[in-house]
Formats: sequence, C-alpha cells, structure tokens
Amino acid sequence: MKIEIAEIMGEQSKEIIELLQNLGVSRTEAISIACLACGKEITSHDIEKASGMRQPEVSVAMRPLRERGWIEERNEKKNSDKGRPVKYYKLIVPLREIIETFEAEIQQKNKEMEETLRHLKDLKNI
Repeated sequence: MKIEIAEIMGEQSKEIIELLQNLGVSRTEAISIACLACGKEITSHDIEKASGMRQPEVSVAMRPLRERGWIEERNEKKNSDKGRPVKYYKLIVPLREIIETFEAEIQQKNKEMEETLRHLKDLKNI
C-alpha cells in the first residue's frame, strides 16, 4: 500500500512540530511524532521523503519513541534477499497521551525548579 506524503505530513504537521519543539522536544523527534500522527503504519523511507530527514536521523529519532512504548516497529524483508529489511513504524498510543506525558514531565520539572528557588531564598546569606 503506497502512502502519499500529504497523508503523512498534513496541514497540522508543521504546527505540531513547532509546538513540540517549543516544549523542548528535539526537532527530529517532533518531526517523527508528527509523521506518525497520521495514524497509519509507515516506513522509514516514507518519513524520510515527507520530512526531508536522512535515514540515520529517522533511526535516532525513533529510539526514544520506542523506549517510551509509543511506537511499534517491525522489519519486513524486501522481495530480494539483498539489502536491509524495510522498517515500518506505527504510533500505538494516541497523540493526546503523548502530549499529556510531556505535560506531566514539564509540570514535574517546574515543581522541582520552584522547590530549588524556595530553598535558595531560605538560605541565610541571601
């Protein structure tokens, strides 16, 4: 099944990428999340074509997504036995859940920073 680039990188993709980056998500990770938000299983090559990233960048960006349990990854051999297998990726958690995870992480970080500021203010010599 051939997937069109427009299906991967829709109208909202650029905004999703920009907003994720504003939250501190790396550029390549934000692009990968936006590509996978199409809801379809797509290949590494599809992501490369849609985003302009190179294959190594896609692989590196997928690592944290895989570690968080957000994507499913599978390999499929090409028709010939030569060459590397084709990697397929699919987002297995809703985008909303990913956003809520980032929200919780940011809230935790802010709480820790506020506690550090309070502690600094409480020091006698300041």
